[in-house]
Amino acid sequence: MNYYNEIKNKIIDNEVYSKIKDYSKERHKVITYFEIGKLLTEAGGKYGDNIIEEYSKKLVIEVGKKYNRRTLFRMKQFYNLFSNEKVSTLWTQLTWSHIRLLFNLDYDSINYYIQIVTNNHISVRELEYKLKFNEFERLPLATRDKLTKEEIAEIKDIVPNPIFIKNNYKYKIISEKVLQKLILEDIPTFLKELGNGFTFIDNEFKIKLDDRYNYIDLLLYNIKYKCYVVVELKITELKKEHTGQIMTYMNYIDKNIKTIEENKTVGIIICKQDNKYVIKYCSDDRIIAREYELV
Repeated sequence: MNYYNEIKNKIIDNEVYSKIKDYSKERHKVITYFEIGKLLTEAGGKYGDNIIEEYSKKLVIEVGKKYNRRTLFRMKQFYNLFSNEKVSTLWTQLTWSHIRLLFNLDYDSINYYIQIVTNNHISVRELEYKLKFNEFERLPLATRDKLTKEEIAEIKDIVPNPIFIKNNYKYKIISEKVLQKLILEDIPTFLKELGNGFTFIDNEFKIKLDDRYNYIDLLLYNIKYKCYVVVELKITELKKEHTGQIMTYMNYIDKNIKTIEENKTVGIIICKQDNKYVIKYCSDDRIIAREYELV
C-alpha cells in the first residue's frame, strides 16, 4: 500500500466534501481524520516515526499549509486514543473542535464529556468552560463511576461539588443577599453549573405557612427529571436547621404546586462548608448539600 497517496487522497476528498453545505460534513471530517490517523500509525510501524515529518512536508506543498507536522500528529494521536475500546463509540457525533479538547484526558473523563456533548448539544465554548473548571473531577467518585458506566443517574448525581459562582465584582464580604445577587447576575451560567436540565422560575419565591410569609431563595425546575428544585443559600457551615427549613419548603411545593405527573421536589443547600453528618442523618434523601466557591 502507498500510504502517502492514500492519505493525500483522503485529505483532498475531505476538502472537496467540506465545501458542500451539509450538516454531515463535520462527521465526514472526523471520520476522515480518524482513518488518516490509522494510516499514519500503520505507516509509522513499517517505516518509522519520521514518516509524519516526511509526509507533512509533501502535503504542505501539494495540498495546503494546514496539513503540517502538528496536524498529522494530532490525527495519529486521535486514532490511537479513540480506537481504544474504553472510549465511547459516540465520538463520531462530535466535531473536530470538540475532539481536540479531549486529547489530554483519561478515558473516564473523555467518555463523560462525550456523553455530555452528544446528549445535550454542548457547544465548543461550553465544553471549554466545563473543562476549565474540571466539572468531571468535581463529581463524587460514586457518581463518576455510575456515569462512565452509562448507568441511570439521579439528579443528585449531576450536581458538582463545589459549585462555582462568578464573583465578577470581587466582593470580599459575602452575605446571603450578595451570594444571591451574584447568581442572579448570570443565571444561565449558574444553571449550567448545577448540571443538565435546570431552568429558572423565580427568586425570593413567596409562600405562606400558617399566617406568615416565607421566601425561597431560588425556585428552579429540572426538565429532564420533571421536578421542582428548591435552592437555599447559606454562607456558613451546613447545620441541621438548614435541612429542616428546606424540607418544609420542599413539602410546601409538593402539596401546593407540584402536579401528579411530576416527581417529588428536590432541595439543594448551597453552603460555605458541608457537614457530612448532617446529611448522613437527614431523614430526606432528596436534599443535596453542596459547597460554593467564588471564581
